[in-house]
Amino acid sequence: MHRLDETITDDKGNETKEKNATLELQTWSDLPTELLELIFSQLTLDDNVRASMVCKRWNSAAISVRVVNKSPWLMYFPKFGNLYEFYDPSERKTHSLELPELNGSRVCYTKDGWLLLYRPRSHRVFFFNPFTRKVIKLPKFELTYQIVAFSCAPTSSDCILFTVKHISPTIVAISTCHAGATKWVTVNYQNRLPFVSSIWNKLVFCNGVFYCLSLTGWLGVFDPLERTWNVLSVPPPKCPENFFAKNWWKGKFMAEHDGDLLVIYTCSSENPIVFKLDPEKMVWEEMQSLEDVTLFVSFLSSHSRTDLLGIQRNSVYFSKVRFYGRRCILYSLNDSRYYPRKQCYDWGEQNPFENIWIEPPKDFSTFS
Repeated sequence: MHRLDETITDDKGNETKEKNATLELQTWSDLPTELLELIFSQLTLDDNVRASMVCKRWNSAAISVRVVNKSPWLMYFPKFGNLYEFYDPSERKTHSLELPELNGSRVCYTKDGWLLLYRPRSHRVFFFNPFTRKVIKLPKFELTYQIVAFSCAPTSSDCILFTVKHISPTIVAISTCHAGATKWVTVNYQNRLPFVSSIWNKLVFCNGVFYCLSLTGWLGVFDPLERTWNVLSVPPPKCPENFFAKNWWKGKFMAEHDGDLLVIYTCSSENPIVFKLDPEKMVWEEMQSLEDVTLFVSFLSSHSRTDLLGIQRNSVYFSKVRFYGRRCILYSLNDSRYYPRKQCYDWGEQNPFENIWIEPPKDFSTFS
């Protein structure tokens, strides 16, 4: 006869064997939903989509935590009237809004869904969100045709406006402002560049400073906290000679992505060239690939995105739509060609204030 302690030991052994057998029969599909969602939330968009194809349960869990970024919309400013069109390149659809608030103004810059606008006749400067219709007024300031930008949404206390213009061969005037201010602050700085080279026509806020690209490719930097201005000893990007044709400067764009500064040079008869600034070597390096990044560039401001659906990656989307509003001109670095084919564009023909990329609204339900 077995003793009681032997019987208990045998029972425990049998339980352990049964548990092990049950565990061996379990599969990935038996994972708790909460654990599946935790795993899928760590995946890239591509891997999340692949996982969602395994089974219905995985599909539901993957979709519930899927993060899909939205591509910017291309906003068109009409020559007459108050009807503004917004082109969505991912859906290839155009939406319209009546915006009488913008009458008599021209666009200067966009960021975080906000427009910065200027009324030349009254010198009024103001922020406007076209989707919420919110207006934030700023002190009057005369903006001729110098570039102007801001660091973040004007609803943030960190928002800073910045503009720069040359006033002599060796002096630049830098003006700053912020929402709630009663006046702009202007300070003159020494500028080591020749007069022509100090015409700044591209602005990007990156890593806490404003980067300014001149007509000839020199890079100026303004630190709004330290209130310092420097022209970096970085030679301009090297481009083929045929890039510098008539109005070539209108086909030059600047953007930032995750702290990297990017410059895109185009020429109507040549493929675009993308450069990235190497801050350690202080050189512009030509990029053969953007990896999974997509750039959306326009004359006044540009944007970068990853994890987009319905959008080609490793591509540059330009602010021009063809085929009756159905196709946005883009250049694919993967294929080394424009889409649609032979749709390269002479940017010298386009009005810089005609359109601009802008963050779309979070809620699309109000648009038809």
